[in-house]
Amino acid sequence: MKAPHLNRRLVLETPARVADGAGGYAESWTALGTIWADVTARSGAERFEAGASRSRVSYRITLRAAPDGSSMRPAPEQRFTDGARVFVIRAVAEHDPAGRFLTCFADEEVTA
Repeated sequence: MKAPHLNRRLVLETPARVADGAGGYAESWTALGTIWADVTARSGAERFEAGASRSRVSYRITLRAAPDGSSMRPAPEQRFTDGARVFVIRAVAEHDPAGRFLTCFADEEVTA
């Protein structure tokens, strides 16, 4: 199996709840670190909501594996950012039998 070409620098972020002072919370994002990845578009779709066009593109993001339990091992509902672009992680699987790489299936949504 050919090793992936890790040529994109992404920031792994995890959601964090912050008290809003009124008994509720606001969600913010905390950066866990930077990784290098191979980002490949898979499919896309467009839909209309509330009079606005919204497109969703699915991506396969491959990166070096981190051990189970490591804060740098991606998990569903975390996200990767690349500047203003946001890739929400939907699922994570081992890329190769040796477990050297992980594949994250992620979505990017853009409102036009």
